Amino acid sequence: MNWLASIVPSSFRSFARARAGQPATGQRAASADAEVWMVFGMRVLLAVSALLTLYIGAGGVTLSRHWTWLIFAAYVLHSLTLLVIAGYRAGFWHGPRVYWIDIAWYGLVIWASGGTASPFFSFFFFAILATSFRHGFDAGAKLTLGSVGVVAVSVLAAQGLATLQILLLRATFVLALGYMVAFWGGLAVDQRRRLALLRDVSRLSNPRFGVQHTLDSLMDKILRFYGGTSCVLLMQDSHERWTMSTAHHPKSGRAIGRSRPDADDIAPLLALEDGAILYLAPVRHFGLFSIGPATATALRLGSGVRDWHKTDTDACGHVADLLDSEGFISVSLPLRKGAGRIFVTGMRFKRGDASFLKHIVQQAFPVIETIDLLDRLASEAAFRERQTIARDLHDSTIQPYIGLRHAVAAIRNQAGDDSPVAPELDRLVDMCSGVIGDMRDFAQRFRSGRQEEPELLIALRRQLRQVETFYGLDVMLEMHADSAINDRMAAEVFQIVTEGISNICKHTRARTAGVVVEEEGGILAIDIFNPAAVAGQAPLPFVPRSIAERVQGLGGKLEVEADGRQTLLRIRIPV
Repeated sequence: MNWLASIVPSSFRSFARARAGQPATGQRAASADAEVWMVFGMRVLLAVSALLTLYIGAGGVTLSRHWTWLIFAAYVLHSLTLLVIAGYRAGFWHGPRVYWIDIAWYGLVIWASGGTASPFFSFFFFAILATSFRHGFDAGAKLTLGSVGVVAVSVLAAQGLATLQILLLRATFVLALGYMVAFWGGLAVDQRRRLALLRDVSRLSNPRFGVQHTLDSLMDKILRFYGGTSCVLLMQDSHERWTMSTAHHPKSGRAIGRSRPDADDIAPLLALEDGAILYLAPVRHFGLFSIGPATATALRLGSGVRDWHKTDTDACGHVADLLDSEGFISVSLPLRKGAGRIFVTGMRFKRGDASFLKHIVQQAFPVIETIDLLDRLASEAAFRERQTIARDLHDSTIQPYIGLRHAVAAIRNQAGDDSPVAPELDRLVDMCSGVIGDMRDFAQRFRSGRQEEPELLIALRRQLRQVETFYGLDVMLEMHADSAINDRMAAEVFQIVTEGISNICKHTRARTAGVVVEEEGGILAIDIFNPAAVAGQAPLPFVPRSIAERVQGLGGKLEVEADGRQTLLRIRIPV
């Protein structure tokens, strides 16, 4: 990397960063920048070295064709073009197809430089190395086979069968060494992906979202990692009731489903032995082709052991039928209380996949149990606090209002029906009676913690009524996301909406506003809007700082859309 930094002018690299919209500093940007410059710079180095070798005149290089120089020069130009594009465009795509183009160039180079006598066979390993250590074993192995084919075609086109024995040696060398590189590169990629997943599952819990959000996030990450078709999680709660959550592949577009099955219904799923289970259905024939093992594979890795042993094939096959899959990996959950099991369905699983799933649940579920315990402790503490607050509310607030009503009623009786203030006193008595009734109802709901309507909706309505009373702002409220908001999220949403309406009252002359809260495919959508102060005139650009910071803390994003018609805050928070 240092040699490349000395070759490429710093002004060009700074200009490239500016064009790409990237800051010149930052660890992640610097890492990606270093990788791009290393890979694309090495390609240029190889191209230039090949041209210099041809110019100096290496022994054994045949220059019988007039366009040999043109092929070498064209590859240098191709490499320089990719380097320039990578510098101008952030995240320039350099997937496996770019390296397939590379091996096609190398085939032309070998054909133009004498076939088996060409010294450029080692160039194939640049493409194999870059592909394997970036995209894994499958991409590297395919490119290795492609390289062998290109070598064979190039040599046969240049020399025919005259050097068949040398061709076999060259092809075997490329195949053997390329496969080893692909294998080790695939291991490196898998290790990075596994470490990244373990890091994510160890910090995926956000207490404000609750335990269920943490479980959903874990299932989604596991499913994306394995590329399976579905992920099924069975867990037993503190009341010994079973909950089954099912996540489907993201491409299906289906949301996570939940149900509460009876223990008898899920008995076959729980009949599997403890530990990690790997099951692959027997081979399926499609004409002359077959997919899968010749016989069903059912293996088990028990707790505290390293060796895999055969398990009940019939039981695993019955589970696969229930899951509607040709294969699955499954692990029993390490729960301190209760029981549970997780299944990931698919067709391309290996033993390492099942054992790593075991590591994932051992890492994640003790943390999830701790979160659940803290959540229940907080709920119990909140219930006891509600009892205390309800008693204090009755003694310190409702009783004085009752005394006030009695005093006003006594003054009304003394004033008599002929007094000019009698209607006002009657209205004051009725107002006190209404307030006392509302406060008694609120205290009762607050004491039990059960309400017919969501607490967030009640709190927002109360807040918006106060806004209308004090500021004369009529706010339309629509809420269609009751099930997606838990108590922690409700507190954050309440603060966001309150701050948004407060900003409208303080900074605009609007007499109407609107708030819409709804769920859109796992995203909590909050829209806060008010009409423009002057029709047809857009306000100056702005960003409400406190709301933006609160939304960012929830992992969401805020967009401000202001035109001559209205001002709209679009808030999207993942739930």
